[in-house]
This record gives sequence, C-alpha cells and structure tokens, in this order.
Amino acid sequence: MAGKLDKPIIIAGGGIGGLAAALALSLKGYGSIVLEQASEFGEIGAGIQLGPNVFRMFERLGITEAINDVAWFPDQLIMRDAVTAELVTALPLDEAFRAKFTEPYGVIHRTDIHGALLDACRASDLVTLEASVKVTGYEQSAGGVTVMAEGGGPYEGAALIGADGLWSTIRQEIVGDGPPIVSGHIAYRAVLPIEEVPDHLYSDSMIIWAGEKTHLVHYPLRRGELYNLVAVFHSDKYVEGWDAFGEPEELHERFAGTCANVRELLERIETWKMWVLCDREPVKEWTDGRVTLLGDAAHPMLQYLAAGAGMAIEDAVTLSDILEANNGDIEKSFLEYPAQRYLRTGQVQVMARVYGEVYHAAGVVRELRNNMLSERTPEQSYDGMAWLYGGP
Repeated sequence: MAGKLDKPIIIAGGGIGGLAAALALSLKGYGSIVLEQASEFGEIGAGIQLGPNVFRMFERLGITEAINDVAWFPDQLIMRDAVTAELVTALPLDEAFRAKFTEPYGVIHRTDIHGALLDACRASDLVTLEASVKVTGYEQSAGGVTVMAEGGGPYEGAALIGADGLWSTIRQEIVGDGPPIVSGHIAYRAVLPIEEVPDHLYSDSMIIWAGEKTHLVHYPLRRGELYNLVAVFHSDKYVEGWDAFGEPEELHERFAGTCANVRELLERIETWKMWVLCDREPVKEWTDGRVTLLGDAAHPMLQYLAAGAGMAIEDAVTLSDILEANNGDIEKSFLEYPAQRYLRTGQVQVMARVYGEVYHAAGVVRELRNNMLSERTPEQSYDGMAWLYGGP
C-alpha cells in the first residue's frame, strides 16, 4: 500500500535502520516496500548499547514495551584498567541518571531489537517486506524512482531510502567516495550462556577493560540469560564484512599483557566472530532528488560510542517527521533531512574516533587518562555525555 502517496517509498536494506524507517513512515501514514538482499529478514551480531536518546525513539515508534521485555539495564558503566585491574571510573545508571536524561540506559541483543522492529512492521498494512532482493541502482523521473534489483523488480516508488549499510551501493551513486576507511582496529565478539560465566567474573554492570591498543567490553544480555563479550585490538588484518571467524591465537597474543580477569574471560570462549572496524569521513549532503541515505549508508562510525544503531533509528524518526511537516513533499523533505542530521551524526563519527584513542591509550597517555577520569564526579560524567544522550 502506498498510503498518503501514489506510490510506496522503497527502502533498500532490512536491517535495524531500514525497518525503523518503514515503521516510522507507517505511523505517519506512508507506505513502503523494504527490500532485503539476504534470504530472510534477520540480524547477525551480538549486543549493542542503547542510550536514553534511543529509548525516546522507541517511545515514538511504539515499541518500548517490546524492547523492555528483552533488554538488560546495567546498574553502572564501569571502566577498569586492563593492565592493572584498577577502577578508573564508574558511572551510576540510577535515578539520578534517569532524572538527567528522562530515559534509561540499556543493552540488547541485535536480533532482539531487530525482531521488535520486524514484528511491528509485519503488523502494519503499510509495510511490505521482500527478501532475496539486492538493489543494484535507480533511475529518477519527475514523479518517482525506478529501482533496479537482482531477485525482483524493477520497483516503482515515490522515493528511495538507502539503508544498505557500510558498503552501500546507493551511497556510491550519491556521494561516490569509494570504499570505507579501515581503522586498523579489529573486533572479536562472542556470547556465553550466563551459567558458563564464573561468579567472580560476572557483573550486572557494563564493564570496559581499557588496555594498551586493546579493550574488552562485557555485560549481560536478554534479561540476564546471556553474557556478551567484545574484544577490540589493533591489527593490520582485513576481512570485508563482519561475520568471519576469528583466530584465537592472535586474540590471546594481543591481550597477553592484560590482567588475570581479562585473560580468564577471553579463555572462556572457544569460537569468536570477528569484524574489521571501518568508518567514513562525515559528509554534509547525502540526498539526490528523491533518493536519500540512512544509518551507516549515510554516516558510518566506529563502535566506540556504541551509537550506530541509535543514530539510524533517530534518522528514521526525523525523516518521517520532516515528511509529515511538508505534507508528503519528497524532494523538499529529503533536502531538509540531512541538513537537520549531519552535524549531530558527524559529531558522533568524529567523537567515536576520539573515544577509540582514549580506550586504547598507552604509556603516559594511559596514566593521564586514568588520572583524569578517576577525578570526575558522576554529575560531570553526565554533563559530558549530554550532547549525545540529551538529543535529538
């Protein structure tokens, strides 16, 4: 169904951002067709962190209850030195945090947040979902967009939203900036059943062990049934995508200088999945007439602020708001949308790089980091994150 427009809006990509866009548009009365290149709609990966800004978007999308049913709400955000095990800083996520930001901080499995969005889209008469369709290009006319694809089509739509990720085909037609930037950092991720985590290694909190050119993050997932681990280190290896099997030998070699708790946690995992961390330089414009970008296709970022999924969901809600305010005027809305978003998303892209340097500091810089962060009060830490958690 096209809803308020003569034709549906076509969305390339059925991940978190694409489904959020379809759902947000449907709530404003606009129909969409979501084209997913995989054989079925689903997510790979493990845990992601959700700031208060994202929970405000869940309220707008009507999925707060579904998210709360499967999320985990840590009691603190903690940084420890991965070499000495000393506590660097602890940020309480208590009533004072919620009073500051009006919403909680949570963590969730990627498949669970994707599932909540997918269920909501399937329940809407305005969302059509098609799998095994890979968008390869588009052509525009005065009244719409023709989308070419492998596995289906061509598709006629009022507009096209490229939510096709880091390696976006649509971005190359609009921005044309080639492959993403390889950071030189690699991430290994794994999920353990909670019963396999020894008591002395378990914590209700989200903990980051910051080492020298390494860090380890862990926290519970799915109501406390699972334990998520992500180990990041500097490496010159490169594998396109982010679902390859990792090499435990390299992982343990990179973390050899860390404390006993970190090494013991890493030894609990027999099989790791890995991905190479990439981003792009921020851009100011990502619209071409009736075609625009969303999420990682528009502003891919390193994962050090744990904000990529949140920015994609913010994009979706913002775009639907602008379209409604402009009474369905596609071209006007698609021009205004990046103008409203690029400074915020650009700041996250840049600051994610900065946080990566902070987490992986070595030598004197590591000691300076520990000293500076240990002196901060919770209120100062809250103020330092207000630019992210207080938006959009």
